[in-house]
Amino acid sequence: MPHHVYILRCADDTLYTGYTTDIERRLQEHNQEYGAKYTRGRTPVELVHTETYESRSTAMKREAEIKTMRRTDKLALVEP
Repeated sequence: MPHHVYILRCADDTLYTGYTTDIERRLQEHNQEYGAKYTRGRTPVELVHTETYESRSTAMKREAEIKTMRRTDKLALVEP
């Protein structure tokens, strides 16, 4: 089963990073305000970056790494 790390651009132009095994389902949850507390009230959200990994642990480590990045570094991933 693939494991995905993703970045969303929220309606207020902030970026949200998350992890999932089903990107389409998770994006739908965020846009229906069933997703993360952070994205509620910041909809609609747009998927702007994804990375796929074979193991959950590798994906979770990458998610943590991205979450500690500065906004400019995240934007470099999103807008290369």
